[in-house]
Amino acid sequence: MAKKPAGTIPDKPTKDSCSHECSNCATAGTCSDNKPGLPPKADIDVKHVILVLSGKGGVGKSTVSVNLAYALSSHGYHVGLLDLDMHGPNIPKMLGIEDHKLSTLGNKIEPVHVTGSLSVISMAFLLPDKSTPIIWRGPMKMAAINQFLAEVNWGSLDYLVVDLPPGTGDEALTIAQLAPNVRGAVIVTTPQDVATLDSKKAIKFVEKLGLPVLGVIENMSGMLCPHCGQEIDLFGKGGGKKIAEEFSVPFLGAIPIDIDMRKAGDEGRPFIIRRGDSATWASVDKIMEGLIKVVEG
Repeated sequence: MAKKPAGTIPDKPTKDSCSHECSNCATAGTCSDNKPGLPPKADIDVKHVILVLSGKGGVGKSTVSVNLAYALSSHGYHVGLLDLDMHGPNIPKMLGIEDHKLSTLGNKIEPVHVTGSLSVISMAFLLPDKSTPIIWRGPMKMAAINQFLAEVNWGSLDYLVVDLPPGTGDEALTIAQLAPNVRGAVIVTTPQDVATLDSKKAIKFVEKLGLPVLGVIENMSGMLCPHCGQEIDLFGKGGGKKIAEEFSVPFLGAIPIDIDMRKAGDEGRPFIIRRGDSATWASVDKIMEGLIKVVEG
């Protein structure tokens, strides 16, 4: 067999070609073979785990994660929100809970409860101050992810929404291997080519893991002028829909740039709470409703 060029993504291993080094295998999380070294799934009572991914940073992935989790909880589901963007944990800020610290009850870590049906875990709760950086290599991250899954008192969850850092690195691979009942991944992108190019890599990464892509969300799709209300194609439009069609995955919808959405994140109040007072809210609500239908079937 001809040797592949350096940097080429390896094919999914067959039974004959498997090296049995599961910790380094992209498909270990979905492999049915009981191989030595395969990490066991975390013991957590959850029906659906949803991964929120982006190919690059700055596309609004955390905004989508927060609004999705809040929308699910407002529909009566018990929801956990796991912030795995360890180097830039912004979820607590967006929910107005950044001053909270984690506590333990018995041998379990108590998550921070936003509402009676929405609880959150983030590395931000463990930092001595907001400017402290996390300087960790892969094994440290893997240990923390396992702890955030197995040693947290999540209770019985309908959904666990996982906000991942940009790209296709350790965090995404680890959560796919350790989390039970991973339903699939949502890909967040912006319309311009530099974002959609990286989003294609994220889609292929999810496919390599053997997981479904639940849909693509195009964020920052045009901009609503705060003065006249007209739409301006600041970053363009249509890039997210184009890649969804290219890969034959659902296109969940587009969200324009809206100053009120930015303010909502800075003020720690999810935009979805606003209850239908703008076209942007209507687009966010439609996307969240569509995603729920995809997941629930």
